[in-house]
Amino acid sequence: MSKLVIFTSFLLFCNTYSQEAKLQKEKWHWNNKTQDSNAGYAQAVQVDNVIYISGVVTNNITPEGITSVYNNLKAVLANYGATFDNVVKENLYTTDIEAMKKYNDVRKKFYNNDFPAATWVQVQRLYMPDSKLEVELVAHLQK
Repeated sequence: MSKLVIFTSFLLFCNTYSQEAKLQKEKWHWNNKTQDSNAGYAQAVQVDNVIYISGVVTNNITPEGITSVYNNLKAVLANYGATFDNVVKENLYTTDIEAMKKYNDVRKKFYNNDFPAATWVQVQRLYMPDSKLEVELVAHLQK
């Protein structure tokens, strides 16, 4: 058999297998449904032992606003039996990176010195026009 025939057969097998295997996703949303159909997202999606948490926002980059964001993220994690100890990646989007840096100690308290990989980006605007900060997380559960 030629290498081309073997390779083509392999690609056909992979394509057939990938079409048959449907990804198992467990969704959660604030509205006690699995997703928000208006905006078109779920607040969190679990695939295997990984939880992907959509951004949580605040209109105020103050200690109170930041605490509110992380308390809401804590509630999403708790829905899956997780805590900030399970967080491996954090993406933070803000319209004022300097203000966020000023109040970073508020954020750091939630991680108890066990910080995840993190990316912080200053943006011109977030989805909700008055929002100033949005944080999304990726967390892993024990297998």
